[in-house]
Amino acid sequence: MRESTVEPTAVVAADYFQSYSVVGLLAAIGVLFVAVAFGAGRLLRPVAPTPEKLLTYECGVDPVGEGWAHTQVRYYVYAFLYVIFAIDSIFLFPWATVFAAPGYGATTLVEMFIFLGFLAVGLLYAYKKGVLAWT
Repeated sequence: MRESTVEPTAVVAADYFQSYSVVGLLAAIGVLFVAVAFGAGRLLRPVAPTPEKLLTYECGVDPVGEGWAHTQVRYYVYAFLYVIFAIDSIFLFPWATVFAAPGYGATTLVEMFIFLGFLAVGLLYAYKKGVLAWT
C-alpha cells in the first residue's frame, strides 16, 4: 500500500479556504443582486421632475421656515445612557452563564463587580452633573 504525499496541514488549509470561497461567492451574488435591482429601478422608473417633487417632504407636512432647528443636547445624553445600560444588560447574560460553570465562580464575580463599579461611577457622575434631571 502506498502512502499519500499530501501533508495533513495542506488538506486542512484547502478546506479552510474552500469554506471562505463559499462566503465570498455568496457576498458577490448579494452585491450583484443589489446592483441589478438598483439598475432595473433606474431604467424602469419614469422621470418627470417638478418643483413640488423636489421639495423636502416630511410626514405629509409642507416644510415651513429654515431647515435649522435647535435640538436639546440632553436627549442625546439620555440615548447615550440607554446604550451604555443596554450594553451592560447584554454583557450580564454571558457572565451569568460563565458564572454557573464550575471553576469560574470567584474570578467572574470579581470581574463583574469591577464592570458594575465602572458603570456605577459613570451613573453617579451623570447624577452629580444634573444630567438625569428631566426639566
